[in-house]
Amino acid sequence: MRVVEEYIDVMSGRTANRADYQRLLSDARLGRFSHVAVENAERFGRNDTEALTAIDELHALGVAVRFADYPDLDPFDPDDRLLIALSFTLARRESMKLGQRVRGGLHAKLRSGGFVGLAPDGYRNVMDRDEQHMQNGQGRVRRWIEPDPEQFQVWREAWDLLLSEQHTLTDICEMLHAKGYRYRSGRPFVEIKQGIRRAAKGTLSKRFHNWFYAGWLVSPKAGIAPKTVRGNWKPVVTTEEFERGLEILAKRIEDKPRKRRHHYLLSGLIYYRESNQKPRMRMSCSTSNPNRNGGVAYYRIVGTDVRFLCKGIDAQLIAWLCRIQVDPIHLPAIRAAYTTE
Repeated sequence: MRVVEEYIDVMSGRTANRADYQRLLSDARLGRFSHVAVENAERFGRNDTEALTAIDELHALGVAVRFADYPDLDPFDPDDRLLIALSFTLARRESMKLGQRVRGGLHAKLRSGGFVGLAPDGYRNVMDRDEQHMQNGQGRVRRWIEPDPEQFQVWREAWDLLLSEQHTLTDICEMLHAKGYRYRSGRPFVEIKQGIRRAAKGTLSKRFHNWFYAGWLVSPKAGIAPKTVRGNWKPVVTTEEFERGLEILAKRIEDKPRKRRHHYLLSGLIYYRESNQKPRMRMSCSTSNPNRNGGVAYYRIVGTDVRFLCKGIDAQLIAWLCRIQVDPIHLPAIRAAYTTE
């Protein structure tokens, strides 16, 4: 038999949202082939309900399905179908058990003071292989965290600036940027976009709230609260300095004047384009005189005169949504699907 196509997905079989798997089903609906040979049943699907539904659809399209690990089983035979369904269920169970074992091992490492995942900025992940015993399968890989020679001092200076209580987050970003410092990713502490100077103070604030820099492990998933498990790495600041930094940040939030907030219906969803030849730009949300009762809300492009009243744009949504209709061509198929269910 001629091979029409190979469908390969390098990802978990637990989800049906796989590009080549969906392409296989689409090609089957177009009648491109008559048989599907599956290398491994659990790679076809670990959700037994979804996998059997797909097999039934292929059968209805006249496409035969066979599994290399169960070559004698016909998924359309009632008895064989039971065994194949069982294989899907067992594969899903094994996947769940494997996930539990992995999570258990990671949580155990956290509780012993080890770290899991990519180390925060200022540190680096280090790995050591026992090459002498790797060939006979007895070698082990050791992983740990240590200070990054280039970035560690950056964060010590950042904390010193915060603890002085003389600088805002924007000031700290500007001062670090003036020294040529950057985040580990290469992102500058201060960026200039569309002629506007922006300090990356949001990312800086997250670092100042991370207990890792005080040498403590915190993991809600593993049930590890702050100041309960010490990490096996050199901290940037002491626990007392870290907590004083948190107090400084919290006090600034309390002292910050409260602004009257407007609910923007299309926040992050509205774009502007001058012509079809130019790229579209996402519009931001702005309220003029936010402290004044009745400030005017706009959708706008920062740094330009392009702005539209929110009430004018939002009022168009009702008419736009009412124009959405189900295509009559698809109604028979929708009714058939509901009837089948």
